[in-house]
Amino acid sequence: MRKEKKNINVEGEELEQYSEKTARNEEPEQSEKNAGAETEADETAEQEADTEAAIQKEAEEWKDKYIRLAAEFDNYKKRTLKEKSELILNGSEKTVTAVLPVLDDFERAIADKTEDPQAIRKGFELIFKKFVKVLETLGVKRIETDDADFNVDYHEAIAMVPGMGDEKKGKVIDCVQTGYTLNDKVIRHAKVAVGQ
Repeated sequence: MRKEKKNINVEGEELEQYSEKTARNEEPEQSEKNAGAETEADETAEQEADTEAAIQKEAEEWKDKYIRLAAEFDNYKKRTLKEKSELILNGSEKTVTAVLPVLDDFERAIADKTEDPQAIRKGFELIFKKFVKVLETLGVKRIETDDADFNVDYHEAIAMVPGMGDEKKGKVIDCVQTGYTLNDKVIRHAKVAVGQ
């Protein structure tokens, strides 16, 4: 690099101005450095562009996964809601199907023209036993009250019977209405009279 001196006349005054001129062959190292810096800048720009493209691609993949997952979850909700409504609507199907043979037996008993009271009684006892068996297969069980201790979880006291003695105190004396459980859950408490 070299400096050149110029004289400039401005309104009667002479000023000196120095200017720097760069000759191409004077500093070849500087132009090589500039070319190297430009190459590095280009490489850095390419790397940044590649990185940005990779990030953009990954973002698109995550967005696609999210959209698919949201759609899948929405389908799951719709499917379970439909299954639940069908279960509520047709949930008693198993029970009704199990009870229908008992209904058929009642229809046959009513259609029978027998006048023999013993035969009629025996027929109804058979139907009753069959009905109890069907209920047991469905998980319905009778709450036992014979000589049982009073238990508020299973019994409802509707009467207290005094003067039964110490051995009957707190015991079930009589069952007015039978209680039932469904799969070990009380669906109707047994109404009982309790000794006092």
